[in-house]
This record gives sequence, structure tokens and C-alpha cells, in this order.
Amino acid sequence: MATDRIIAPTASPVEEHANWALRPQSIEEYVGQAELIERLLIAIEAVKARQKSATDLDKCEHLEHILLHGPPGLGKTTLAHVIGTELGTKVHTTSGPALARGTDLVAVLTRLQPGDVLFIDEIHRLPVAVEEFIYPAMEDFRIDVCLDTGLNARTVQIKCAPFTLIGATTRAGLLSSPLRSRFGITHHLKYYNENELVTILDRSSSLLSMGKPEPSAMESIASRSRGTPRIANRLLRRVRDFAAVRADGHANDTVVNNALKLEGIDALGLDELDRTYLQTIRKIYAGGPVGLEAVAATLNEDTGTLEDVVEPYLLQIGFLARTKRGRMVTNRACKHLGLPAMAMDIASEMIEEKPPTKSIRGF
Repeated sequence: MATDRIIAPTASPVEEHANWALRPQSIEEYVGQAELIERLLIAIEAVKARQKSATDLDKCEHLEHILLHGPPGLGKTTLAHVIGTELGTKVHTTSGPALARGTDLVAVLTRLQPGDVLFIDEIHRLPVAVEEFIYPAMEDFRIDVCLDTGLNARTVQIKCAPFTLIGATTRAGLLSSPLRSRFGITHHLKYYNENELVTILDRSSSLLSMGKPEPSAMESIASRSRGTPRIANRLLRRVRDFAAVRADGHANDTVVNNALKLEGIDALGLDELDRTYLQTIRKIYAGGPVGLEAVAATLNEDTGTLEDVVEPYLLQIGFLARTKRGRMVTNRACKHLGLPAMAMDIASEMIEEKPPTKSIRGF
């Protein structure tokens, strides 16, 4: 299955539990997302300053609600717990699909203490009925519960403690406008560069008791990690195991190459499914353009899997292009895979799609 790939940005519950030991515990240990970290530092320091001067417990100061969106594996959950640590409060974790009814949300909100953090993962999957409960909770820290129906219907207001809601989503476009507008801080998490990934890998290798791997080994892993810390740590664990069995625990560039070659990962982080996808378009469909449904049928894969799991990274590194007429591989992809170059490049394809322009004389 495509979702079981070693370079998949999502994590299984078992892996998620193992990753906790590698996650930063403070904002100083958090690597990357410099703009967001700067904004959070200012907001957190301001809240702490107001808390020191506050005298009325009913007016407990709290951090603004935060919406984090971006591809999976970039540290949204980690950041929520780091924020809770910096505030000195408890983090309560749930997810959009887990809050099926309004009463589920009421049960969570009534357990919160003043200043606590409520982290909702996959917040775009909140049912509409639950959203109606969360609006007054975010704005006025109250819950409106409707009792009975028809003429006997009445609304009871339940107060909840001032809290900070941190929502995380990979599909920000699916959030309703009313919900999105209630977040004070909204930020899109970006992919990490290789230097940031090397810093993360150095820290993780120390926590995994790998000794001192050679810098070239960490750079080699970072270059294959698709800009995603979760993938970088996953590859690091594979290298650690390989080095322990085949190289007396010493990790260098050669060990990394041999370890990841067994996993089918090449120098750019492509796996067998990536390469098969590109080769199918080039060999069977002459490089494209071809519809996604045709490629999916040829590979016996789901179109959603190819579009959401395979294509994003290929588009990011310039190996694939989406045109009005379908998908096309680029000459960069052909060169990497050792395939014949395309007779028509993407630029020519784009030019052909443009309507003909008239000359100065109008002919």
C-alpha cells in the first residue's frame, strides 16, 4: 500500500508513540519555522507579563487561539505541546473525528483548567453540529446546551475556564469561514531545508545513542527526507539498525547509502512507487500529457492516493507538471531515472495551450 511507504509523511499509532522520545520539550529545542516561533515567543511573553499583573482570577489571561496548517509530519502536534510547556499548563489532545457529537466537546471543555491548551488535530473534520458548540466557547468561554425540543426547548449556559485552542489541519481549505475567523494566530508550516533537518538529526542521533555519526551521513539522510522531520527520524532509525548489525554501530555516508538502498530509497528520496509512477507516464504514455485516472488504472492504485501521497513531492522537486491536458514528466525526471529525454518540454506544452495572438495589423 502507498500509505505504508517508509517515506510516507503520516505515522502509525505505534510510530507516533516511539516519536515522543525524539520530540523537543521546549521552544528553544524546536528547530525550523523561524517566523512562527518568533510570533509565538512574543505572544507567550506578553501573556506571562499580563498574568503577573492580573488580580482577578475570573479574568485569567490566555494565549490567543492558534491554527496550524500544512503538510503532515512537520511538527504541528509537537508545537502544540511545546506551547503548553512554555505556558506552564496542561495540554488536552483530541481530534476532529473523535468529537462526533456536541456532548463530546462539552465533556472535553468542562475538564479544562484556566489557561489550559486544547489541541484538536484534523480540525477540518469537525462535524457542523460540534462547530456550533465551539464558537461561543472560543469567544466567550461558555457552552450553550439546548434542552428538550419544540415549544419546551430552552438553552442552558455552562461556563468553561479560559483556554487556548490549537487546531491542526492538513486541509485548511476545508475549514469553514466562521471557524477560521475565530483564530487569532494562523500560520502555514513550511517544509524544512537540509540544514534544519541535519540539526534535527544530530539531536535525534544523540537521543538514540548512536554515538557520533559522520556529518556526511546526516547530510545524506537529510537530502532523502523530503523536507519532513518525521521522515528524517524514520530513516535515521533504519540507518541506526543497519549500522549496529553491519558496521559495528558506525554510521557514515556509505552505511547510509547501503541501508536506504535496502529500503528502495534513492539519493533524492524517491521510492519504488515514485519511480514506477514516473516511468509509467514516460514509457507507456510517451511522457504525457495523460489523465490521472489512466495512470492510476495502469498502476492499479487509487487516484486519491496518487494525488495526495505521490504527486506533491514530485511537483515540489520539478519532476512532474500538471497541465490542462494532464500530467507530464519533465526532462529532469528523465535524467534522474536514466530515461530518454522528452522531445517536447513543459514550456512548449504550455505555449501550445495559449490561444494564438493577433499581429499588430490584426491578422
